[in-house]
Amino acid sequence: MRWQQTSESRRRLRILTWHVHGNYLHALTQLPHDFVIPVLPGTMAGYSRLGPALPWGRNIRQVPVQQIHEQELDCVIYQSRRAFESERYRLLTPEQLKLPSIYIEHNPPEPHPTDTVHWFHHDMGVLIHVTHHNALMWDAPAVTTRVIEHGLVAPPVSLFTGELPRGITVVNHLRQRGRRVGADIYQQLARQVPLDLIGMASEDLDGLGEIPNQDVPGFIARYRFFFSPVRYASLGLSVVEAMMAGLPVVGLAVTELPNVITNGVNGWLDSRPDRLVDCMRQLIAEPETARQWGQAARELALSRFSIGRFIDDWNHVLAEATRQADSGVMA
Repeated sequence: MRWQQTSESRRRLRILTWHVHGNYLHALTQLPHDFVIPVLPGTMAGYSRLGPALPWGRNIRQVPVQQIHEQELDCVIYQSRRAFESERYRLLTPEQLKLPSIYIEHNPPEPHPTDTVHWFHHDMGVLIHVTHHNALMWDAPAVTTRVIEHGLVAPPVSLFTGELPRGITVVNHLRQRGRRVGADIYQQLARQVPLDLIGMASEDLDGLGEIPNQDVPGFIARYRFFFSPVRYASLGLSVVEAMMAGLPVVGLAVTELPNVITNGVNGWLDSRPDRLVDCMRQLIAEPETARQWGQAARELALSRFSIGRFIDDWNHVLAEATRQADSGVMA
C-alpha cells in the first residue's frame, strides 16, 4: 500500500534524531523536514559528526549536545535504547520530553526471539519497525506500532556487469558479530565457492576491507551474485542496495528475506547450505541467468523500496503523530 500525502504531511517539521546508522539516516533525511543531530567530539556511538562518505543535505544541522535544550523542535526520533532510556533526560528539557516521539527499531528482538518486551513507551509515541517480520516478533502490546520498510535512492539504471565469476558479501564486523550474522556460514561456503567480503573489519576474515558508501553499488555490481549469510537480523540495507544495482540475492531462508526473494526469479534462499552452494555454482556458470535474476531483483526493489514510497510512509506517520499530539490523543 502506498500512503497518500495530506496537507498535514507537508508541514515542515523540526526533528531531533541521532546518528546511529549512516545509510539509514541519509535515507531518512531525504524527507522534506529539518533535522537536528546531536554531536560530541570524538567517535562516541550516536554522537559522531556526519562524515564525507555520503552527500548530506542542507536540511541537517549538527548541534553540540549541550545546546540541544535550546532547539525549537516538533518531534523526536529515537534510534537506540540508550538514547531513549537515559540520554534523553540529560539532553532534553521537560517540554521537549513531551514532544511527539518515534522510536525506530532496526533489529529483531534479543535475547529471546519471541518473548522480548520492547522498552519504548511514550504518551505521544509511535514504534516504527523496518520489517514486518520484526514487528511480528517484538512484544510491544502497549504502544502504537507501524512498519516502514527501507527506502533508498536507486541508481538510474542497472549497474550489473557480473564480470567477476564470484559472489560478494557485505557485512560490517562479521567475525566479531559471529553466528548471528553468519560468520561461520560465510567461512564454510567461501571454502567451496569463490566469495569476497567487504565491510568494516572484513580483513579479519581475509576480506577486502571497507568500501566508501557511494562506491559500494558500482563495486558490487561487478560480481555475479550477492550472498547474505545472516541467520538472525533485520533486512540489511546492503541487500536492498544490491538488488537496486541489479544483483540476484542468495541467502538463508530466514527473517524478512523470504518475503523479498523468490527462488528462481530474483535469487535463491534455502536453509541448507549445500543447496546454496549449488545455486552459487549455477550463477557462476550461467552469467545470463544471473543477469535475468538480477534484473527481476532490481524491478522488485524499485517498486517496493523506492525512496518515494519511503518518504510517503514517513510523512504519513509524522503527520499522524503531530496531529494526534495537537489533539492530545494517540491511537
